[in-house]
Amino acid sequence: MAVKYRKELDSISPYVPGKPIDDVKRELGLDRVIKLASNENPLGFSSSVREAVIRALDEVNLYPDGNATLLKEKIAEKYGVTPEEVLPTCGSDEMVDLIAKTFIDQGSEVVLAEVTFPRYFSTSQMMGADLKIVPMKDMAYDIEGFKKVITPETRLVWLCNPNNPTGSFFTRGELIELLEFISPETLVVYDEAYYEFADHPDYPKDSVELAKEYKNMLVMKTLSKAYGIAGLRIGFTIGDPVLLGLINRIRNPFNVTMLSQAAAVAALDDDEFLVRIIENNQAGKYYLYEEFDKMGLEYVKTEANHIAFNAGKDGGLVFQELLQRGVIIRPIGGEKYRTWLRVSIGTMEENREFIRALQEVLA
Repeated sequence: MAVKYRKELDSISPYVPGKPIDDVKRELGLDRVIKLASNENPLGFSSSVREAVIRALDEVNLYPDGNATLLKEKIAEKYGVTPEEVLPTCGSDEMVDLIAKTFIDQGSEVVLAEVTFPRYFSTSQMMGADLKIVPMKDMAYDIEGFKKVITPETRLVWLCNPNNPTGSFFTRGELIELLEFISPETLVVYDEAYYEFADHPDYPKDSVELAKEYKNMLVMKTLSKAYGIAGLRIGFTIGDPVLLGLINRIRNPFNVTMLSQAAAVAALDDDEFLVRIIENNQAGKYYLYEEFDKMGLEYVKTEANHIAFNAGKDGGLVFQELLQRGVIIRPIGGEKYRTWLRVSIGTMEENREFIRALQEVLA
């Protein structure tokens, strides 16, 4: 007799991360491989982070502060909220999982976009949600489409802005329009992992202020992207203390390590490093736009640190051909978008290597 498990798992596939550099080198016998698949920071991380982690090593025999007190205070100071309105987690991934476990029942109506961060799908399915999927409109969120499927019974709405993997965004006006439309009893999870890269004048830079007004809104942020400490797994969510208090009931007591807390405090203090990251991203973005235009490729103008583009041929094949040339990117997947791929913006040298390899593959 087989051990029984949740039947919801039958419809869930494991998350497939970007292929590691060392694996590609070993499998293909390559000396140099560049990874532009996981939206990582190409310039590394702040030197102050290294110093903070080294100092914290002296105390790794002790449990970390389960309340992440100093980190909460640092985040609260930076974003103009109280520590009670902040909840750090082991990356945003953990928070996505905790939110699903806290707020979704079997049969709960959950609304999300057709092409967005895949963990929204799997964690919602895991809890037995009834998924209402809104098709994309020109590779971007269709806010009117969301309004057509959201009902007073909707339990949760997942929003990613700028969106992963398309890099597209929706405006502050559209966000407010949606928040006004949604019942205050419906949870709105607003994931802005790529917030720091967005510079369009219509992008909602005041999301934290909106969360103070709309108590059913949680704002998720991360230090994996612009701050460059993805390997330490640290994210945080800002919102109403009542909602965070519910999530906190099932949070693992020492979910954010001592090293991660120390690194996060240091990273949040280094504004000079952040400016360098954003400048590199802007330069790389416009270089890739120009090269895609020369090649006649369709692409999505991005507010993130990655660009979705249409290679015009099967994305899986393009991915494999680039892999042979030591360049790792990522297909968007699905039959409808089978010719689309996502490339992370790297250093200028990496961007040029990618373009050279892509030209060879598509020639």
